[in-house]
Amino acid sequence: MNKQDSTPNASLAIDGAIATITLDQPSKHNAFDDKLIATLLSYLDQLRSKPEVRVLKLEATGKHFCAGADLNWMKRMAKMTYDANREDSQQLAKLFKELKNFPLPTVVRVQGAAFGGAIGLIACSDIAIAADNARFCLSEAKLGLAPATIGPYVVAAIGERMSRRFFLTAEVFDVQTAKHCELVHEVVTIDQLDAAVDQAVKNILETGPLASIACKTLLSDIVCNNADHDMSDTTSALIAKLRVSDEGQEGLSAFFEKRLPAWREVRSNGASNE
Repeated sequence: MNKQDSTPNASLAIDGAIATITLDQPSKHNAFDDKLIATLLSYLDQLRSKPEVRVLKLEATGKHFCAGADLNWMKRMAKMTYDANREDSQQLAKLFKELKNFPLPTVVRVQGAAFGGAIGLIACSDIAIAADNARFCLSEAKLGLAPATIGPYVVAAIGERMSRRFFLTAEVFDVQTAKHCELVHEVVTIDQLDAAVDQAVKNILETGPLASIACKTLLSDIVCNNADHDMSDTTSALIAKLRVSDEGQEGLSAFFEKRLPAWREVRSNGASNE
């Protein structure tokens, strides 16, 4: 059963275990504005109460993933006060934080231009797959601005050294450079893009539902603690909890019995994973 929620700028579809958020303003190259930000925040909030959903896809219609900030939005905010601009920016920062901390695995599909805030969406997603025509730019400095709200997530994704270059030059870089600096994980032709994204989603659905959530929590805990922090108690408690859980018991039993675990036999929409 496919559930659809749509606005003039984006849509949310739920098909069994797979949720898809689609940026849908191709005439504006899916540019950001305050309305789109509010829509995306609303969708993420809705999905937190959908226990059947196991993975989130983020994609966009048209030739370009997202061209950055909408020009009319920028013009409007340029005339507003500091306090209004700060409040507006806090909503954008909230969007990136919510996507980064979203409990379920996220896969982003990238084609064409991915400029400004679009790179924030990519950096905050767990898996990024791009078409070979994709190009990227942290263009803010050319406008007398800085990639502030996306900055922490971009640095976490590509490292300080590469961030220094692209923050300061605001140059356009190609998809192979994006892959080299680990902004995207995989590059395919545009004709192969949907299949590559679907394969990543399929791979996720073959893992344990609670295990995938635990993996994201573990990653967050590791990143939040410095190298000198002893995490042995936390990690040993986590693996012990998972081993004795119903899902862990089922996964181990299935492995030793050479059969599919229950979550792979039947998806929440009734379709086989095989």
